[in-house]
Amino acid sequence: MKLTAMVAAIGIAATSTIATAEPVNLTLSGGNPGGLWSLLGAGIDRATKADDANSVITYQATGGGFANIGLLGASRTDLGLVHDAEAKIALQGGEPFQAPIENMRAIGYMYNWAPMHFFLTKSVADQYGIDSLDDIATSGAPLRIGINRSGNITSNIALKMLEEAGVTEESLTAAGGQLVRAGANEQAELIQDGRLDMISNGIFINHSSFRAVNENSEVVLLSIPDAVIAATNEAFGTGSMVIPAGSYPFQPGDVPTVTLGALLAATDSLDDATAASLASSLLKNIDEVRAVHGAMKSLSPELLATPSVLEFHPGAAEVYKEAGLLK
Repeated sequence: MKLTAMVAAIGIAATSTIATAEPVNLTLSGGNPGGLWSLLGAGIDRATKADDANSVITYQATGGGFANIGLLGASRTDLGLVHDAEAKIALQGGEPFQAPIENMRAIGYMYNWAPMHFFLTKSVADQYGIDSLDDIATSGAPLRIGINRSGNITSNIALKMLEEAGVTEESLTAAGGQLVRAGANEQAELIQDGRLDMISNGIFINHSSFRAVNENSEVVLLSIPDAVIAATNEAFGTGSMVIPAGSYPFQPGDVPTVTLGALLAATDSLDDATAASLASSLLKNIDEVRAVHGAMKSLSPELLATPSVLEFHPGAAEVYKEAGLLK
């Protein structure tokens, strides 16, 4: 074992001896029942139970990250899953919040590989010579573009990316097109039925909704200009990711894009010992979280301890520092 790995292992073990002295009993606000976040809730619960069978993480379904931030801000939940972009909006007091929410603290980064995709019907792409997001503005194409429903952070990000590429709702309308708000599965149905020309979303590569599009439609994955990615990341605190070439039919090259991440957040009123116990359990029993879904297999101790738009809870930060994962 390398020295650094040995030090990290000793750090985790030493921390967990202290942190798991008492069982944790916390409520976690996530998303829709049966979705990835509900699976993450089950994995986090199993990770804590692996250290103490009396520990309980009670999952409650909510409307998603914005709703969870509201609950955290009002101290009506112990933990919440939130997107990094949602957390940045909350810190700034942007819509839908009436004032900055500043009591959130990160326990761990759960994933950062939910890239923004923009699929365009191949026939339309060929007709108007569109292969990049910024081609839309100069193409004159009357595109019917699907974005997620209001209240879903991917709709905010899609609108920002389109705007940075020179496409606004006004310019789209002037060209004879329109924006259509619909969820991921509904977008897939609409483009298959010929009622949309383009769809967008920020979810895992080869998500079921994207596979449905591939199986029933000929679409191309548009490239994203670097300037659009940079401006969006600056605005939302999101990251960058490459969708590898060949991930989808008619995608000959790599496609760099914006990616969303999800954080496990607590409030600053959570006591340090409980936050440390939770972070320690996630580190020691990370396989319990990885096992909930194939998309989570890349979760690593390093990612858990990656700084984000939210400051780490002091209890969690101490665990990561002792494990050699955080300076």
